[in-house]
Amino acid sequence: MQVELQQVNKLFQKDNGQSLQVLENINLTIKRGEFLSLIGPSGCGKSTILHIIAGLEFPTEGKLLVNGQQVKGPGPDRIVVFQESGLFPWMNVLENVMYGLLLKKMKRKEAEEKAMDALRMVHLGRFSKAFPHELSGGMKQRVAIARALVMDPDILLMDEPFAALDEQTRMVLHYELQEIWQKTKKTIIFITHNIREAVMLSQRIALMGTRPGILKKEFLVEAAFPRNPSDNVLVHLERRILASLEQEMEKVLKEEMGDDYRLQKGAHVGDPLYHLGSDI
Repeated sequence: MQVELQQVNKLFQKDNGQSLQVLENINLTIKRGEFLSLIGPSGCGKSTILHIIAGLEFPTEGKLLVNGQQVKGPGPDRIVVFQESGLFPWMNVLENVMYGLLLKKMKRKEAEEKAMDALRMVHLGRFSKAFPHELSGGMKQRVAIARALVMDPDILLMDEPFAALDEQTRMVLHYELQEIWQKTKKTIIFITHNIREAVMLSQRIALMGTRPGILKKEFLVEAAFPRNPSDNVLVHLERRILASLEQEMEKVLKEEMGDDYRLQKGAHVGDPLYHLGSDI
């Protein structure tokens, strides 16, 4: 399904009655079957965009269209995978994955078969009877992905799903997610703070500027799958994105630190703080 955000603005009301503008004039089209990543400084509105697409939030102004129809709330065509797996601890892996199917009144045997197919897709078929406390963090996230896939959504929304994982586990899940996307051809919208992650996974990367969040720049990732992080094309693209992101991080530091930022910048040329964002 194609997703279109047309002139989307989003304001939140603060406790003191003032308005906080989080998004400003967002125009973005995600084509059917595309893998797009959103990156940018913390607080720029990435998750808000994802929540609007999911139907969990609504634009203050503008429109969200899915296949040309205006979205008015959550739907089974759009499912979110969050940073926390959110598994039910009293259910085993198979029961967690088939839970949504049973809510839809699917017969238990059919639900079990579909859940097992989804678990095999994330290479967890032999852990179907395990409970969440018996799984590693990476395995829990695979279960969460299987639970989303088994519902067969057209659009998979992923909000920093690998952020809490160690680097080795993250790399394994990168390759698995690439395989899943290539096999299912689903539209994936992926939020991350990690430039390398975005470059490894995406066909296109949208860089957002500081609050109020705007779409500053887009980057096409012109490399074949499966990807190698040492590919010169990807390394060069990482550097380009980092240069743009550092400009946005400098704006954030100026806003947060005020005069202290100017003093630190002047007193410590080359201070790592000035390069904040190089590990994002």
